[in-house]
Amino acid sequence: QVQLVESGGGLVQAGGSLRLSCTASGRTLRNYVMGWFRQAPGKEREFVAAISWSGGRTFYADYVKGRFTISRDNAKNTVYMQMNSLKPEDTAGYYCAADTRGWGHVQAYEYDYWGQGTQVTVSS
Repeated sequence: QVQLVESGGGLVQAGGSLRLSCTASGRTLRNYVMGWFRQAPGKEREFVAAISWSGGRTFYADYVKGRFTISRDNAKNTVYMQMNSLKPEDTAGYYCAADTRGWGHVQAYEYDYWGQGTQVTVSS
């Protein structure tokens, strides 16, 4: 079992930046592909980005590509997401998740462990 805790959310103006962190306890994160998802009120949880075990591969949803960057530090058991050029439509709860099954998954049901989320609100 791995426990995930997100931090770094907050209120920011459009065009601003935030850096989210996801720290694990219980097990080392190096065994998992890690992803970030988000969920706005009344909407389904949607994929944002994922990073491979070593950090050598990443991929992003089209709506954040070029603005968000996912990274990881396995020595610190932490995954990050740098979010730049934020837009009001990025407003959501952001969740990190661990995938034990392998690379390339974008559906929430394919991830096995979840954090409680951190709220990001972007004002216009």
